[in-house]
Amino acid sequence: MGRCGINIFGIDGILGGLPGVLDAARRADEADVAFLLHTDHVVMGSRTDRYPFGRFPVPPEYPWYEPLTVLAAMAATTARIRLGTAVLIAPLRPATFLAKQAATLDVLSDGRLDLGLGAGWQEEEFTSSSISYEGRFDLLDDTAAACRALWQEGPVALSTPSFSFDELWCHPLPVQAGGPPLWFGGPATGRNARRIATYGVGWLPVSNLSPADLAAAVAGLRQVFADAGRDPAELKVRAGLPLARDDEKRPLLGPTLAQADQFLEAGATEVIVGLGAFVRSAEDLDEALGAIGQA
Repeated sequence: MGRCGINIFGIDGILGGLPGVLDAARRADEADVAFLLHTDHVVMGSRTDRYPFGRFPVPPEYPWYEPLTVLAAMAATTARIRLGTAVLIAPLRPATFLAKQAATLDVLSDGRLDLGLGAGWQEEEFTSSSISYEGRFDLLDDTAAACRALWQEGPVALSTPSFSFDELWCHPLPVQAGGPPLWFGGPATGRNARRIATYGVGWLPVSNLSPADLAAAVAGLRQVFADAGRDPAELKVRAGLPLARDDEKRPLLGPTLAQADQFLEAGATEVIVGLGAFVRSAEDLDEALGAIGQA
């Protein structure tokens, strides 16, 4: 298995919509790219200036395809590449339905699903669905707990502040024992660090960190794992590679990939490349994916 995967955000406009995106997934599979990540918004309001991680990269009318639907289509046309979300806004989905969707996708992909979860940042997504924005972190925890419970042999029971159930079966069970690995976005501190150690296998930093900052965050997370009685060596981290640019600010793929060793030495277990920065047409795709697959 390789160490470098891709986030496909933004390539739909370059490659002619969903057909082009699905073709890119097939080519990434053939090029030995390790994993493919899809991001999520259910609806988008006008106040993208409230985005807490810098300048929001697209206008409100950008087409946010539903991730699990798209990954299901990709699962049917790929054989090896792992398929994941980075991140799915879990509190916007009913927990039992999300568990069913993810289990079905894990079966369809023959155990290749990685479920990256987050709490979201946009209040309108929650208020438009009559879901508490302020309570989204509690709901994220309870949804993760529900998925982990429902991916076991039934009957299962769970009681949380958000919902309870008893004597339930949720079949088919996922192919992966215990269900798809759960990854979490957000900071690697406080409640989120404990969430990762309680429910997850890994961390998805929301923004690109320097190797030094990543190393400090990973050290802290490993300590939280140890405090929770887990082996710190179990922690997985998928870190985004910052873009290397030429003098005219154009992204350079080779120098971007050359940074991978620094991030792996700092504690990342895999690295992520934003594919859209390096693909301007379908003709660029094979060359870019080949380099990423070999990195």
